[in-house]
Amino acid sequence: MRIVVLVLSVLVALPSAAREIKLSTWNIAWLTTKPAGHPALPRGLHIRTPADYALLQRYAERLEADIVALQEVDGRLAAARVFDAAGYDFHFTDETDVQRPGFAIRRGLAWRANPDLMELDLAPNARFSLRRGADITVEIAGRSLRLLNVHLRAGCTWDAIAGSERVACVELARQAGHIARWIAARRVAGEAFAVLGDFNRRMEGDDDVFAILARAAPLTRATEGFSNPCWGGAVFIDHILLGGAAREWLVPRSLRVMVYRETDRSFRDRLSDHCPVSVTLDVR
Repeated sequence: MRIVVLVLSVLVALPSAAREIKLSTWNIAWLTTKPAGHPALPRGLHIRTPADYALLQRYAERLEADIVALQEVDGRLAAARVFDAAGYDFHFTDETDVQRPGFAIRRGLAWRANPDLMELDLAPNARFSLRRGADITVEIAGRSLRLLNVHLRAGCTWDAIAGSERVACVELARQAGHIARWIAARRVAGEAFAVLGDFNRRMEGDDDVFAILARAAPLTRATEGFSNPCWGGAVFIDHILLGGAAREWLVPRSLRVMVYRETDRSFRDRLSDHCPVSVTLDVR
């Protein structure tokens, strides 16, 4: 009788476990396979050593995420130096930049690639362009979740963009408009979705970038009301925005930031100046 009860309890538990996923975003800061001195890299960039990669691998294993939105990663080969390719599949934007957005997706999850959000790259021919958006759809427990991974224009972290003449703020406003149109299309289609990644933007209070996005559809910002403990504490510029049914899927109090055990400032180059930010979704 005990065996029967145990089996039944496991069978009951399986559907719940299968529908929970851990969704994360992680900017790994110039993760590339290119050698020192390569013309595509900035001068003086720290080139990671085997010991650095071993550290990053341990943190990727500790993260245990099902889907990771990656930024500043030079494609599949670079990603496979951190995430085990036997356990993860990869998708990156179709561009030649070193700092590309993409995804590490746990094998076993059904997913498909959507066309890049090309409009986000306002300077496609520049040496360091402004990066496209990576767009995928994941199937979980019979439900679809659309994901857009972004790495937006730096240099306008907290300034008001309305009426600004600063180039960085003008370009960030243009990018926000393109994302808002993507969000509006998801709302019209009735899709559950998330926009996540490195926004290079604080979003506390009445932030006008968030306001542009939220006018396209109601959004839940998972980082709202929290401070970022990464590297001793900061304000979040990496965010996870949920829309459609995904807002209801957010598991309360599931926001996590994986901080590094190494505290010496040299590890900001060896690991990253960003820490992984994660939430759990209960897809139902």
